[in-house]
Amino acid sequence: MQRQDFRCVHRMRVRWAEVDMQKIVFNAHYLMYVDCAMSEYWRQLALPYESGMQALGGEMYVKKATLEYHASARLDDVLDVGLRCARIGNSSCLFQAGIFSGDQLLVSGELVYVFADPVTQSSTPVPGALRAMLEGFEAGAEMVEIRTGDWNALGRDAGRLRTAVFVREQGIAPDIEADALDASARHAVLYNRIGQAVATGRLLQEAPGIGRIGRMAVDRSLRGAHWGRTLLHALLDASRTRGDRHVQLHAQCSAQHFYERAGFVVQGAPYQEAGIAHVLMGKNL
Repeated sequence: MQRQDFRCVHRMRVRWAEVDMQKIVFNAHYLMYVDCAMSEYWRQLALPYESGMQALGGEMYVKKATLEYHASARLDDVLDVGLRCARIGNSSCLFQAGIFSGDQLLVSGELVYVFADPVTQSSTPVPGALRAMLEGFEAGAEMVEIRTGDWNALGRDAGRLRTAVFVREQGIAPDIEADALDASARHAVLYNRIGQAVATGRLLQEAPGIGRIGRMAVDRSLRGAHWGRTLLHALLDASRTRGDRHVQLHAQCSAQHFYERAGFVVQGAPYQEAGIAHVLMGKNL
């Protein structure tokens, strides 16, 4: 078992609370590490776990978990926790895990999950959509479909995501979040393999040859799994295809580094917009 055998790898650092007096990780914490990797696995599938399982009509329950210890992790070690779906049965899925420090395998494990009715907790067949999603991910297939269009085509799904992120999560007034510019904007929405909208943004025409990206929103449970970057690239491609030479955006200051990694440059001092600190950023195409 090697690190490159896994498509989903979660990186973490060992903390004081997880070690004993010899600064060696307590054995029970390794299951917690695998559980953290399991959360990352669902994010890599672009599947918001709670709403996704509701849509699939069931829940995944751990039936069995086994670990084999090969070496110890120590305080401040940076660990890579790999997870893969090795087999899908009628109602169960076998996941294999590997915990690595560099190239050294510290712990290997297996977890058996059973898909079951959440009310009766009786096992039911793994839905075909979930089976296809798991098999597709392990085979390297795309986990999202990017759709672009006008507000009439995508407004319902884009609006639902934006309301969840900007209105309910960030406290922005609904009449500020939704504006008249939606009608003329080019919108992009990312859909996962069961048709759920998981990220959205829009592209405006700021001036001839200048685009403006805005209303970037990603489902809260999927952040950190590169779907925001995927969405941003889709909007940049749409701006470039339109013939824009330059694109701007009003970034929340908390997201400034995200946009800098995509090549955007700060173009002024921070300012307040809708009660949140923003900064103007731009990028030449």
